[in-house]
Amino acid sequence: MDSDSDYLKINKASWNSKTDTHVESDFYDVKGFLNGKTSLNNIELDLLGDLKGKSILHLQCHFGLDSLSLARMGAKVTGVDLSDQAIQRARELAQKTNLDAKFVSCDLYDLPNHLNNEFDMVFTTYGTIGWLPDLNKWGAVVSRFLKPGGRLIFVEFHPVVWMFDDEFSMIAYRYFNSGPIVESETGTYANRDADINLEYVMWNHSLGEVITSLVNNGIEVTSFEEYDYSPYDCFKFTIESEPGKYRIKHLGNKLPMVYALEGIKK
Repeated sequence: MDSDSDYLKINKASWNSKTDTHVESDFYDVKGFLNGKTSLNNIELDLLGDLKGKSILHLQCHFGLDSLSLARMGAKVTGVDLSDQAIQRARELAQKTNLDAKFVSCDLYDLPNHLNNEFDMVFTTYGTIGWLPDLNKWGAVVSRFLKPGGRLIFVEFHPVVWMFDDEFSMIAYRYFNSGPIVESETGTYANRDADINLEYVMWNHSLGEVITSLVNNGIEVTSFEEYDYSPYDCFKFTIESEPGKYRIKHLGNKLPMVYALEGIKK
């Protein structure tokens, strides 16, 4: 990548192109959400606790289903995403459901120029930090928007998963951040048959890089858990080994697939 604007332009176009497909997909089940179903999983629900009256900043919120699910739990939510198309759909869903959520479209690193609040909680989950080149800057944004004593709830796919090729047949990438990974794909994880051709730019981030980026920005990690399943059927060659728990069929429970942490701003 020649500059930050290059990866931002590529990734924004990528997410804009698949937003409508995602909204209409069975994967996201917007109809179920509108009928009262939460989009949140047990992993994050077990960490969230009572949200009544809490202010939450949801980073990289896509088209807002999780943001609105948090609002249904009594929180006042602000969702942020790079994709203006996704934010438009999030605002439409907020209006339709009459929930206490507002949405901002911008680059995450630029958020301090768009928002001036502090929040009781920062929430960010599943497939987020891989789109960011610099995790220390991410940690600084998290810290900037947390009140003293505020909580970070962070759930993410395990970096070991991103070492494999798409078929989970071989190690194809370094565990550690070695710079941008530029790739293309047809379809999307929410609809592999979708007539979409995408280019995108991502980065791998080790657990050490994640934790150090938070500690360096005044956030104490108070809990950390790893899981041998994904709550989403978003990879190839998966099997639902238990209800809502997806594993790679030929790897079984040998692979860490998700991790979750809670942090407190000192």
